[in-house]
Amino acid sequence: MSIADIEMLFKFVGGLGMFLYGMHVMADGLQKSAGGRMKQLLGILTNHRILGVLVGALVTAVIQSSSATTVMVVGFVNAGIISLTQAVGVIMGANIGTTITAWLVSMSEWGQMLKPEFFAPLLIGVGAFIVLFVNKEKYRQVGEILVGFGVLFIGLSFMSSSITPYKDAPIFATAFRVLGKNPILGILTGAIVTAIIQSSSASVGILQTLALNGVVSWNSAIYITLGQNIGTCVTALISSAGANRTAKRAAVIHLLFNVIGAVVFGILMFAIFTMNPVFAGGQVTSVGISIFHTVFNISNTLLLFPFAKQLVTFSGRIIREKPERLAAAEISMTSVDEEVLERPHLDLRILSSPSFAIQSAAEQVVHMGELAREHVEISMGSVFDVSEEKIRRSDALEKTLDVFEKDLTEYLVHLSHESLTEQQIQTVSHLLFTVSDLERIGDHCDNIAELASCLVQGHIQLSGDAVEDLKDIKDVVLKTVDLAISSRNRESIMDAKRVYMLEDDVDSMEEDMRHNHMERLSKGLCSADTGIVFLDILSNLERISDHAVNIAEYVEAEKVTV
Repeated sequence: MSIADIEMLFKFVGGLGMFLYGMHVMADGLQKSAGGRMKQLLGILTNHRILGVLVGALVTAVIQSSSATTVMVVGFVNAGIISLTQAVGVIMGANIGTTITAWLVSMSEWGQMLKPEFFAPLLIGVGAFIVLFVNKEKYRQVGEILVGFGVLFIGLSFMSSSITPYKDAPIFATAFRVLGKNPILGILTGAIVTAIIQSSSASVGILQTLALNGVVSWNSAIYITLGQNIGTCVTALISSAGANRTAKRAAVIHLLFNVIGAVVFGILMFAIFTMNPVFAGGQVTSVGISIFHTVFNISNTLLLFPFAKQLVTFSGRIIREKPERLAAAEISMTSVDEEVLERPHLDLRILSSPSFAIQSAAEQVVHMGELAREHVEISMGSVFDVSEEKIRRSDALEKTLDVFEKDLTEYLVHLSHESLTEQQIQTVSHLLFTVSDLERIGDHCDNIAELASCLVQGHIQLSGDAVEDLKDIKDVVLKTVDLAISSRNRESIMDAKRVYMLEDDVDSMEEDMRHNHMERLSKGLCSADTGIVFLDILSNLERISDHAVNIAEYVEAEKVTV
C-alpha cells in the first residue's frame, strides 16, 4: 500500500468521523430547539395510538437516528409510559423518519449549489460565529444546527473524494456484482455493517457515497439497504437486555417489522431483477437509494400496520416468561419490598432524548405528589379515628415516598449530565427541589401518624373543639397540596398563585387556633399532654403548606423565565 493509498484511507476515516459527529451535533441542536414541542409529542402519543407512526417519524427526523428512537421506545415500555401496541406505531414511524438523512446525503445530485463542498464552509462559518458571539440560547442552538450540517457535509465530501481515485478499481465491480447476485449475502452485508457502526443512517450514507462515484449497481444497493434496516435493530435488542419482558418484546417487534419487510421486498426485487437483468446491473445514484429507502419504509408501514396486534402476539410467543421464574420474582419482591407500595417508572434509556426524559420524570414527580397528598389524608385520618390499617398504610406511604425520592434523585442527577438547554437545566433543578419538598411532606405526615399513636398509647382524648380546628385546617392544607401538584402537572401559574393565598389562610388559622388552644388550657378544657400533641400536629400541618408553597414557586419561576 502506497503513501497515497494510506492518505486516502485516512481521508475516508476522517470523513466518516466528521459525518457521524456532524450528525450528532446537528441532532443535538435540533432536539434542544424542539424543546417543549417534543415534550408535547409524548402527550399525543399516549392519547392517540394511531398517531404513534407520525410521532415516531417526527422524533427520528429530529434526533436523526431510528436506533435512538427505538431504544427510547424500549425505555418508555419498560417504564410503563406507553403500551406495547402504542410502541408498534412509533417503531414503524421511526423507520420512516430515518430516511431524512438519506435525502440530505443525496442533495449533492440536485445541482451545483447544493453540493456539500459549495455551501458547507459557509454553514460552519455562520454557525461558529453565532455559537461564539451570540448570547441568546435559542440563536446558539441554531448555530449548533448549522455547524452540524456543515461538518456532516464536509465529512461526506471527504469520503466521496477519497473513493474517487478508485472508482474504476475491479474490486468494487467484483464485490457489488457478487452482492447483487446473492440477495442473502447482500442483506447480511448491510446488516453486519450497520450493526457494527450502530447507525443505519451512517451505513446508508456510506453506500450513497459509493453510489456518488458510480460504483454501485441497483441489485446490490437494494439488498444492502434491506440489510441495513435489519442491522439497525441490533441497538434496541442490546438495550432491551436489562429490561422487562414487555420491553424485550418491543425490541423484537422492531426486528420482526424489518425482517418481514426485507423478506417481502427482497423476494419482490429478486423477481424484478431476474426479469430485467439490465436494470439490475445498472448504476444506482444516491437519489435512487434515497427513493428506495423511503418507498420501502413507507410501504412496509402501510403493509404491516393493520397487523400491529398480530406482531404484538407473535413477539409474546418469542419472548416467554417461565411461570416458575415469575413466581420467584414475586416472592423476591414480597420479601424485599413488602411495605413499599410501588417504585417510580423510570428508565435510563430515555435519557437519550432529554425532552422526553424530563417529561417522564415530571410525570413521576406528580405521581409522588399524589402519594404525598394521600399520606396527608391518611395520617390526619389516623388522628381522628385511629386504626391499625391506617397506621400501616401511613407507614407504607412513608417508605414509598423515600423510595421515590432516592430513585427520582438518581435519575434527575443522571439527566443533569445530559446536553440540556438553560430552561431544561432549570426544570431539572426544580424537579429535584420538588422531590425533596414532597419527601419532607411525607416526613411531617409520619410525625402526625406517630402523634396519633401517642394519643392512643397515652389514652389521650382531644377535645371536640380541637378536633374541629384540626379538621378545618387539614382541609385547607390538602387544598394547598392539591394545587401545588396541579401547578406542577399543568405548569399553571394560576394554580401556583392560589397556593400562596391558601398558605396565608393556613398561617392565619394556625395563629387563631393556637390562641384558642391557650384559652382552652386556661379554662381547663384540655390537659397539657393533649395540648402538646395538638400543637405539634398543627405545626406539622403548617409546614406541609410551606412545602406546597415551595413547589408552586418553582413552577412560577420556570414560567417567568420562559
